[in-house]
Amino acid sequence: MDNQQHGKHRQEDSTGPDVNGQVFIRDIADIRADMLPEVGGKAANLGELNAARLPVPPGFCLTTSAYRYALSAIGMEEIFALLQDAGASDLDELNRLATRARSLVLDAGVPTDVAESVRAAYRKLGDAAPVAVRSSATAEDLPFASFAGQQDTFLNVVGEDAVLDAVSRCWASLWTDRAVSYRTTNGIDHATVTLAVVVQEMVDSATAGVMFTANPVTGRRREAVIDASPGLGEAVVSGAVNPDQYVVDTQSNAILKRTLGDRQVEIRSLAGGGTERIERAGHTAASENHAAATENYPVEPCLSDDQIRALADLGRRVEAHYGAPQDTEWAIDSSGKLWLTQARPITTLYPLTSRVPATPGAHAFLNFSLAQGLTRPLTPMGLAGIRLIASSVARRAAFDVPDPRSGPSPYYEAGQRIFFDFTSVLRSKVGRAVVPRIFDIMEARSAAVIRGLFDDPRFAVAIKTPIRLIRHVAPVAAKYRVPETVLRALFRPDAAMKRQEQLGAELHQALRVPEGITAHQRIAHVQRILGEEVFATVPQVLPLPVLGFAMLGLVRKVLGEQAPLDQLQTVIRGLPNNVTTEMDLALWQLAREIREDPEALAFLGYPTLEELVQQFKDRELPAVAQSGLEAFLRNYGHRAVAEIDLGMPRWSDDPTHILGVVVNYLRLEHTSDAPDQQFAKAAREADEQVARLVARARAKSPLHAKLVRTALDRTRRFAGMRELPKYNLVLGLASAREQLSLVGAELAEAGRIELAEDVFFLDLNEVETALAGNKLHQLVADRRADYAQELRRRHIPRVLLSDGTEPEATAAGGSPASPGALSGSPASAGVITAPARVILDPVGAHLEPGEILVAPSTDPGWTPLFLTAGGLVMEMGGPNSHGAVVAREYGIPAVVGVPDATLRISSGQIITVDGAAGTVTTTPGDAPG
Repeated sequence: MDNQQHGKHRQEDSTGPDVNGQVFIRDIADIRADMLPEVGGKAANLGELNAARLPVPPGFCLTTSAYRYALSAIGMEEIFALLQDAGASDLDELNRLATRARSLVLDAGVPTDVAESVRAAYRKLGDAAPVAVRSSATAEDLPFASFAGQQDTFLNVVGEDAVLDAVSRCWASLWTDRAVSYRTTNGIDHATVTLAVVVQEMVDSATAGVMFTANPVTGRRREAVIDASPGLGEAVVSGAVNPDQYVVDTQSNAILKRTLGDRQVEIRSLAGGGTERIERAGHTAASENHAAATENYPVEPCLSDDQIRALADLGRRVEAHYGAPQDTEWAIDSSGKLWLTQARPITTLYPLTSRVPATPGAHAFLNFSLAQGLTRPLTPMGLAGIRLIASSVARRAAFDVPDPRSGPSPYYEAGQRIFFDFTSVLRSKVGRAVVPRIFDIMEARSAAVIRGLFDDPRFAVAIKTPIRLIRHVAPVAAKYRVPETVLRALFRPDAAMKRQEQLGAELHQALRVPEGITAHQRIAHVQRILGEEVFATVPQVLPLPVLGFAMLGLVRKVLGEQAPLDQLQTVIRGLPNNVTTEMDLALWQLAREIREDPEALAFLGYPTLEELVQQFKDRELPAVAQSGLEAFLRNYGHRAVAEIDLGMPRWSDDPTHILGVVVNYLRLEHTSDAPDQQFAKAAREADEQVARLVARARAKSPLHAKLVRTALDRTRRFAGMRELPKYNLVLGLASAREQLSLVGAELAEAGRIELAEDVFFLDLNEVETALAGNKLHQLVADRRADYAQELRRRHIPRVLLSDGTEPEATAAGGSPASPGALSGSPASAGVITAPARVILDPVGAHLEPGEILVAPSTDPGWTPLFLTAGGLVMEMGGPNSHGAVVAREYGIPAVVGVPDATLRISSGQIITVDGAAGTVTTTPGDAPG
């Protein structure tokens, strides 16, 4: 039986009567994906499925033209305007406006000429045919957001009048509270969203449900997950029943898992129209009294093995048609015929890598973006810059890199974030020993995920000697004289510091650009800086902070239990030579100078932040504020939030964040809590702790004392320099950005792109194409849309396998230490109880002094907020990640690596951060959501 043979034949005429050229009716058989503005997402998908000769019940669609025609004179314009001004957090106002809109739509009803079109189309389906009347919004079932369940569906509707009533209610459901709130939150203009209505013949299903063609929990692309229950699929879709669940390996067609549901609810069609809900009280598939339970309702699978495999095969066909995993709805009628009633993209799946590994077999990719404290995506040019830097590293390590602009072979991108293929690390005995330990201090949860892959037979150890590693590390160590740098730092620390100053001067000289160069020469400058100059500083700087932290380990070995970890942690508080803390304290000093100037203080306390920024750009701030900010930006204007992305504006480009932080600092009134005082106090406590540890060593012998004193001196001198390699990297990125901005201005003036900053949504090859004369407006628009879509993504995997699996999702999660507690990694000792402030983006963020900052991750662009924070909670990071180190230096309690902290903690919630225990708890009766 084909699609048109179910029930009655398709309509002879695919369109109904029209008014002023507006088409009100489209047959599903005539609908295609590009008709979404006319028929909405659901109908467009159904038309596509039908065109692919998939088993879709026949029917018709009442177009968006009919919706607009019906609502053209009922006064919705005022509601559109009011919704435009309402914020996503103003739920009361949103709900009030939604109620007004629904009333207007329902009161208007279906206009006579539209109603006649519906009646005529319905009659062609047969005399009193049972149909499903389903909403199909233009902002529904889209690739970037699934609006499933936002609008209403009416099942088993019988009769023309009943269909018209259902149509009116579908229109009104576009204005439910949840739909209005969802659109507002996702930034969708309410005035642009319209609704079509699908009317399809009902499948009087014996069994129905949903099927994901990829596993939505683990991300595994080769597993179909099928939920099934007797009766109509509404019971499964609405969550009214715990369905049977079947997992199928779509490559081998093997059924991997069967889980039987409780069957407590079943929804069935009623004769004459409508549905009934059948509840089977007391039944549970896991009942202890299994015999008693099954006597009334046998616990048997809803689907046979043949039906399960037939569904999986159908899912493969649907996915093949769309070229992406799909969330489908299906039904099996009383004759055993399988029907497809919907398909939409699975919007929650994290994207696969943008290219496929050259070698076959399973591959594991480590999220380098998260290791850098970056959860947001990178711009296309930002990714292009990282590819050049990665290629520079790989070439220095004697790897073959045919095209530096494409990146080295281990470099990958997924979801506009940076990943590295670390399969060889997992298969290496040395790699397994070293890399997880590095991540223990960088990003502790990533380390746990890495170790979780050790037992996977696909990543069994195959490289048992360090020869290959030495072959790649030795050239770098030799070229940049790493042993000499370490020995100099150990025995001539002052000379080591002078060498670092010299390296900084050499880098600044290398970044200079001659006057009057061409756009192509600017591109060549970017290629040289990122592909050659920037990395050279890393192996010459990094050994110093590594030595500094290694010396702590030496002291631990020498003193044993007399040097507990919490006391060693005190040693690395208030560290000198940290460019990031120096920056933060310089900004605090500026705020203090402004506070002491009545004119500047009064001025900064009055205008809005936007006005302040404009006044600064116009050089109209009071002298103390104007000159102080200019001096700060001369030194640190190359920095930014998410600064490893050269596509992100630098503070010198947009000082909004810095001005906002200064205003925030002015709110900190208690001098005892002043950040500079806290930092100085931390440094004194560190010196005192060093003296105590040296005294304990002296009790062993004078030699022990000298060894411990020297080791801790090197720790204090060099550990703070851990920020310097990245600081130098960011200098290079800022220089590259400056040149690309000039190229962008030239392209915009020539009409090749619209705005100068559009250049950061291209890569270097595409910029050269634009310089050659091509106009790239559409490409930029597409890239901006993709970037905006990724900005909304909250869940970012730490590790991604080549089949889409997220190992962290497949591992059993640990339980909190106590009810209401969230667990993470201890980062900075201390306990504080205070209100939480959840901040996802530091730009323009407001943090009251003493509040606990709760963030997804942090990089140096966040650290000015640390000076007024009472504590820190981060979703990412390890004990030695950037945020943890800075928190220790400022002496604020911190816990990092807390899963979903920004979702489970709310702003204003009173929480307790125990930085030594690694826990975050709420006060009684105030548990995390």
